[in-house]
Amino acid sequence: SGDRYIASIFVGATVFAFLVLRLVGTLVQWAAKRSPRVGSTVLRLAIGNIHRPGALTPSVVLSLGLGLTLLVTLALIDGNLRRQISGSLPERAPNFFFVDIQSSDVDAFSALVGREAPQGTLVKVPMLRGRVMALNGVDVDKVKVPAEGAWVLRGDRGLTYEARIPANATLTEGTWWPDNYAGEPLVSFSAEEGKEIGLKLGDTVTVNVLGRNVTAKIANFRQVEWETMGINFVMVFSPSTFAGAPHGWLATLTEKGASPADDARLLNAVTRAFPAVTTVRVKDALDIVNRLVAQLGTAIRAAAGVALIASVLVLAGALAAGNRARIHDAVVLKTLGATRNTLIAAFSLEYMLIGLATAIFALAAGGIAAWFVVARVMTLPSHFMPDVAVATIVFALLVTVGIGLAGTWRVLGHKAAPVLRNL
Repeated sequence: SGDRYIASIFVGATVFAFLVLRLVGTLVQWAAKRSPRVGSTVLRLAIGNIHRPGALTPSVVLSLGLGLTLLVTLALIDGNLRRQISGSLPERAPNFFFVDIQSSDVDAFSALVGREAPQGTLVKVPMLRGRVMALNGVDVDKVKVPAEGAWVLRGDRGLTYEARIPANATLTEGTWWPDNYAGEPLVSFSAEEGKEIGLKLGDTVTVNVLGRNVTAKIANFRQVEWETMGINFVMVFSPSTFAGAPHGWLATLTEKGASPADDARLLNAVTRAFPAVTTVRVKDALDIVNRLVAQLGTAIRAAAGVALIASVLVLAGALAAGNRARIHDAVVLKTLGATRNTLIAAFSLEYMLIGLATAIFALAAGGIAAWFVVARVMTLPSHFMPDVAVATIVFALLVTVGIGLAGTWRVLGHKAAPVLRNL
């Protein structure tokens, strides 16, 4: 490996997974051994096979456990992303974004949208472009910030100014400036990004706007809900900061009852009247994102599928290696009066119980891993999906019972006499 750190993580994770799955297999055997005695001969044979010396339990849990856990994790992450993009986002997101509205056209633009979408809600804010040049007087190139907050300092950022706190924001620290504030430049910073960069109240941020550096003091931090897809800015400045600076406007239109025909009519009207305004239909953007997520999910599931196929092959090999012991068991049991149907039922029940235990572990471990990625890393709402749980359990049972019976069927056909002579 060209990167020893990544290689070390991979090896360490492999060893950890092996130990955890081995422990799970041991716990399953312990639970089977401590289970109360049952009256059913078939069930008693199945439970005994789970914990007897040389049992298949560790092999099944090791071979299927990791592959199933990986598939559950990916399925839950993919499902939560799809739910967010195709479910809650369209309900909260605006219908349109309008960019680069000139200041001289903003009143006429508002009037046009009001006529074409009388039931809609138009929100517009001034917008400038600027680049963060320094933090507390230190050039950003010399400031070390975590990777998750570094994007704020790269390239141009959208900037705005407001006299009052935005309707979709909540202050977490500090206070907002008065309505008629005309003092030194102040800025309201996004709380999450500000903490990632290491900023605090009273720190200064220098931005370059239209070739001029402007230094503003952080007056407050506010919670920004980026997932609403409304108008949000990392930095909101006091109105006097950019007094007299030429700028355009950014607007959103939200109309929940609008049909595709209504959207098309509005888009045509805006394009004809204001050809310089860039119009983005949010639904089209969400469809593109949804397709990209679907393609990414397919690729990742395909890679996970390779791991699962390898797991199934390992399971088949383990079952094949245990066939000799199975032959002895089957011959002795048939000699003692067990019928072929009784043995098939006992073996099937054994494989079902082991597969079910493996599936339950995969659901628990995969659910925790998916929750961590979605809720902690992506900071999105995380939901457990029953359909993923059912599919995982069914798949585990089909694989274990199917492969187990495929190998056992030939075992049950052996004649008793040749085997008994060699015992």
